[in-house]
Amino acid sequence: MVGTGSRDELPRESGMAHFIEHMIFKGTSHRKAYHVLSRIENYGGDLNAFTTKEETCIYASFLSPYYERSIELFSDVAFNSIYPLKEMEKEKSVILDEINSYNDSPSEQIFDDFEGMLFKGHPLAENILGMPKTLNAFTRNDIFRFLKRNYMMENMVIASVGDIDFAKLIRLLEKHFENIETSASVIEREVFENYKPCKKIVKNGSYLSHLMIGNVAYSRNDKKRLPLLLLNNILGGPALNSRLNLSLREKYGYAYSIESLYQPYSDTGMFAIYLGTDNRNINKSIKLIKKELRLLREQKLGTAQFSRAKKQISGQLAIQYESRQNEMLSMAKSYLYRPQVKSLNDFLKEVDGLTEVSLMEVANEIFDENQLSLLIFEGKEND
Repeated sequence: MVGTGSRDELPRESGMAHFIEHMIFKGTSHRKAYHVLSRIENYGGDLNAFTTKEETCIYASFLSPYYERSIELFSDVAFNSIYPLKEMEKEKSVILDEINSYNDSPSEQIFDDFEGMLFKGHPLAENILGMPKTLNAFTRNDIFRFLKRNYMMENMVIASVGDIDFAKLIRLLEKHFENIETSASVIEREVFENYKPCKKIVKNGSYLSHLMIGNVAYSRNDKKRLPLLLLNNILGGPALNSRLNLSLREKYGYAYSIESLYQPYSDTGMFAIYLGTDNRNINKSIKLIKKELRLLREQKLGTAQFSRAKKQISGQLAIQYESRQNEMLSMAKSYLYRPQVKSLNDFLKEVDGLTEVSLMEVANEIFDENQLSLLIFEGKEND
């Protein structure tokens, strides 16, 4: 996992981190693209990558006998990729299709547009996929400049979950990574400040209307992060008995899809609620959402409610850790920003230590009606 993403791009580099994630498998000084893709997958493994606003990640799942094969490939693609011109032009077309596909899906587009509205004028506002204009202008030299500035060992974490002795894992990593040059450079990110709530309505050609309402929130190292995580779970988490689901879907039938999310970043964060609904239900849905937010601001959870909420999120965390891939990615991200890895038991103890008062304090900060921003993709009027 590399600690660089779309927020680390210069204005002319919009989409560069994601473009490199695509191009990194397109050939190295040792292998052609086919041999990169076949190196693990010919042995039943799975190779993949993703880009976020702050990270780029290459990851794989494979049988334990192929540990060294996989580690060697990771070292090769991360530091020896050659970014062939012919492959660059093909991949630009692929990503343009990805952008068009994304723009054809308002339920996905509204998430990035809302974040762009919240962080307007800041690199966090930019779309991870970039823009066609900047994408088409990328050159190989642009790629290498970005890599030199961001892809350094000091800005990377290698995480592993599997059947291997730790000392052996270290030996393999030293064998394939020890000759990589280090750098004294430090990535300095522009801190987000001066949030201003805003409201925007966009006419949308689809039959379904889409809505997002939310606020800026806490960074990943803020002590109030965990209370907000619990509040988010109570409001619109994955459980069918979340407050928003019970109210807007089960009781009134206003929405097929409704959820809330909390996305922390290194210096700030975002809390938001999303729903898709018929155009005639927008105002009624907003009223119900604000009612639920007001209840959490004004009414302390009862003892039984609070205990149930903590048990619910603890169970969900435990289920997530059943996936070794999720555990590995969580470890990598945790260590990237603070050199420690918390176990599941550590998280469960922190959840158990939360209080009803701490939840109300956070609710009054983040759910303040005067600080909420609103974005609506207004659909067609239905008969």
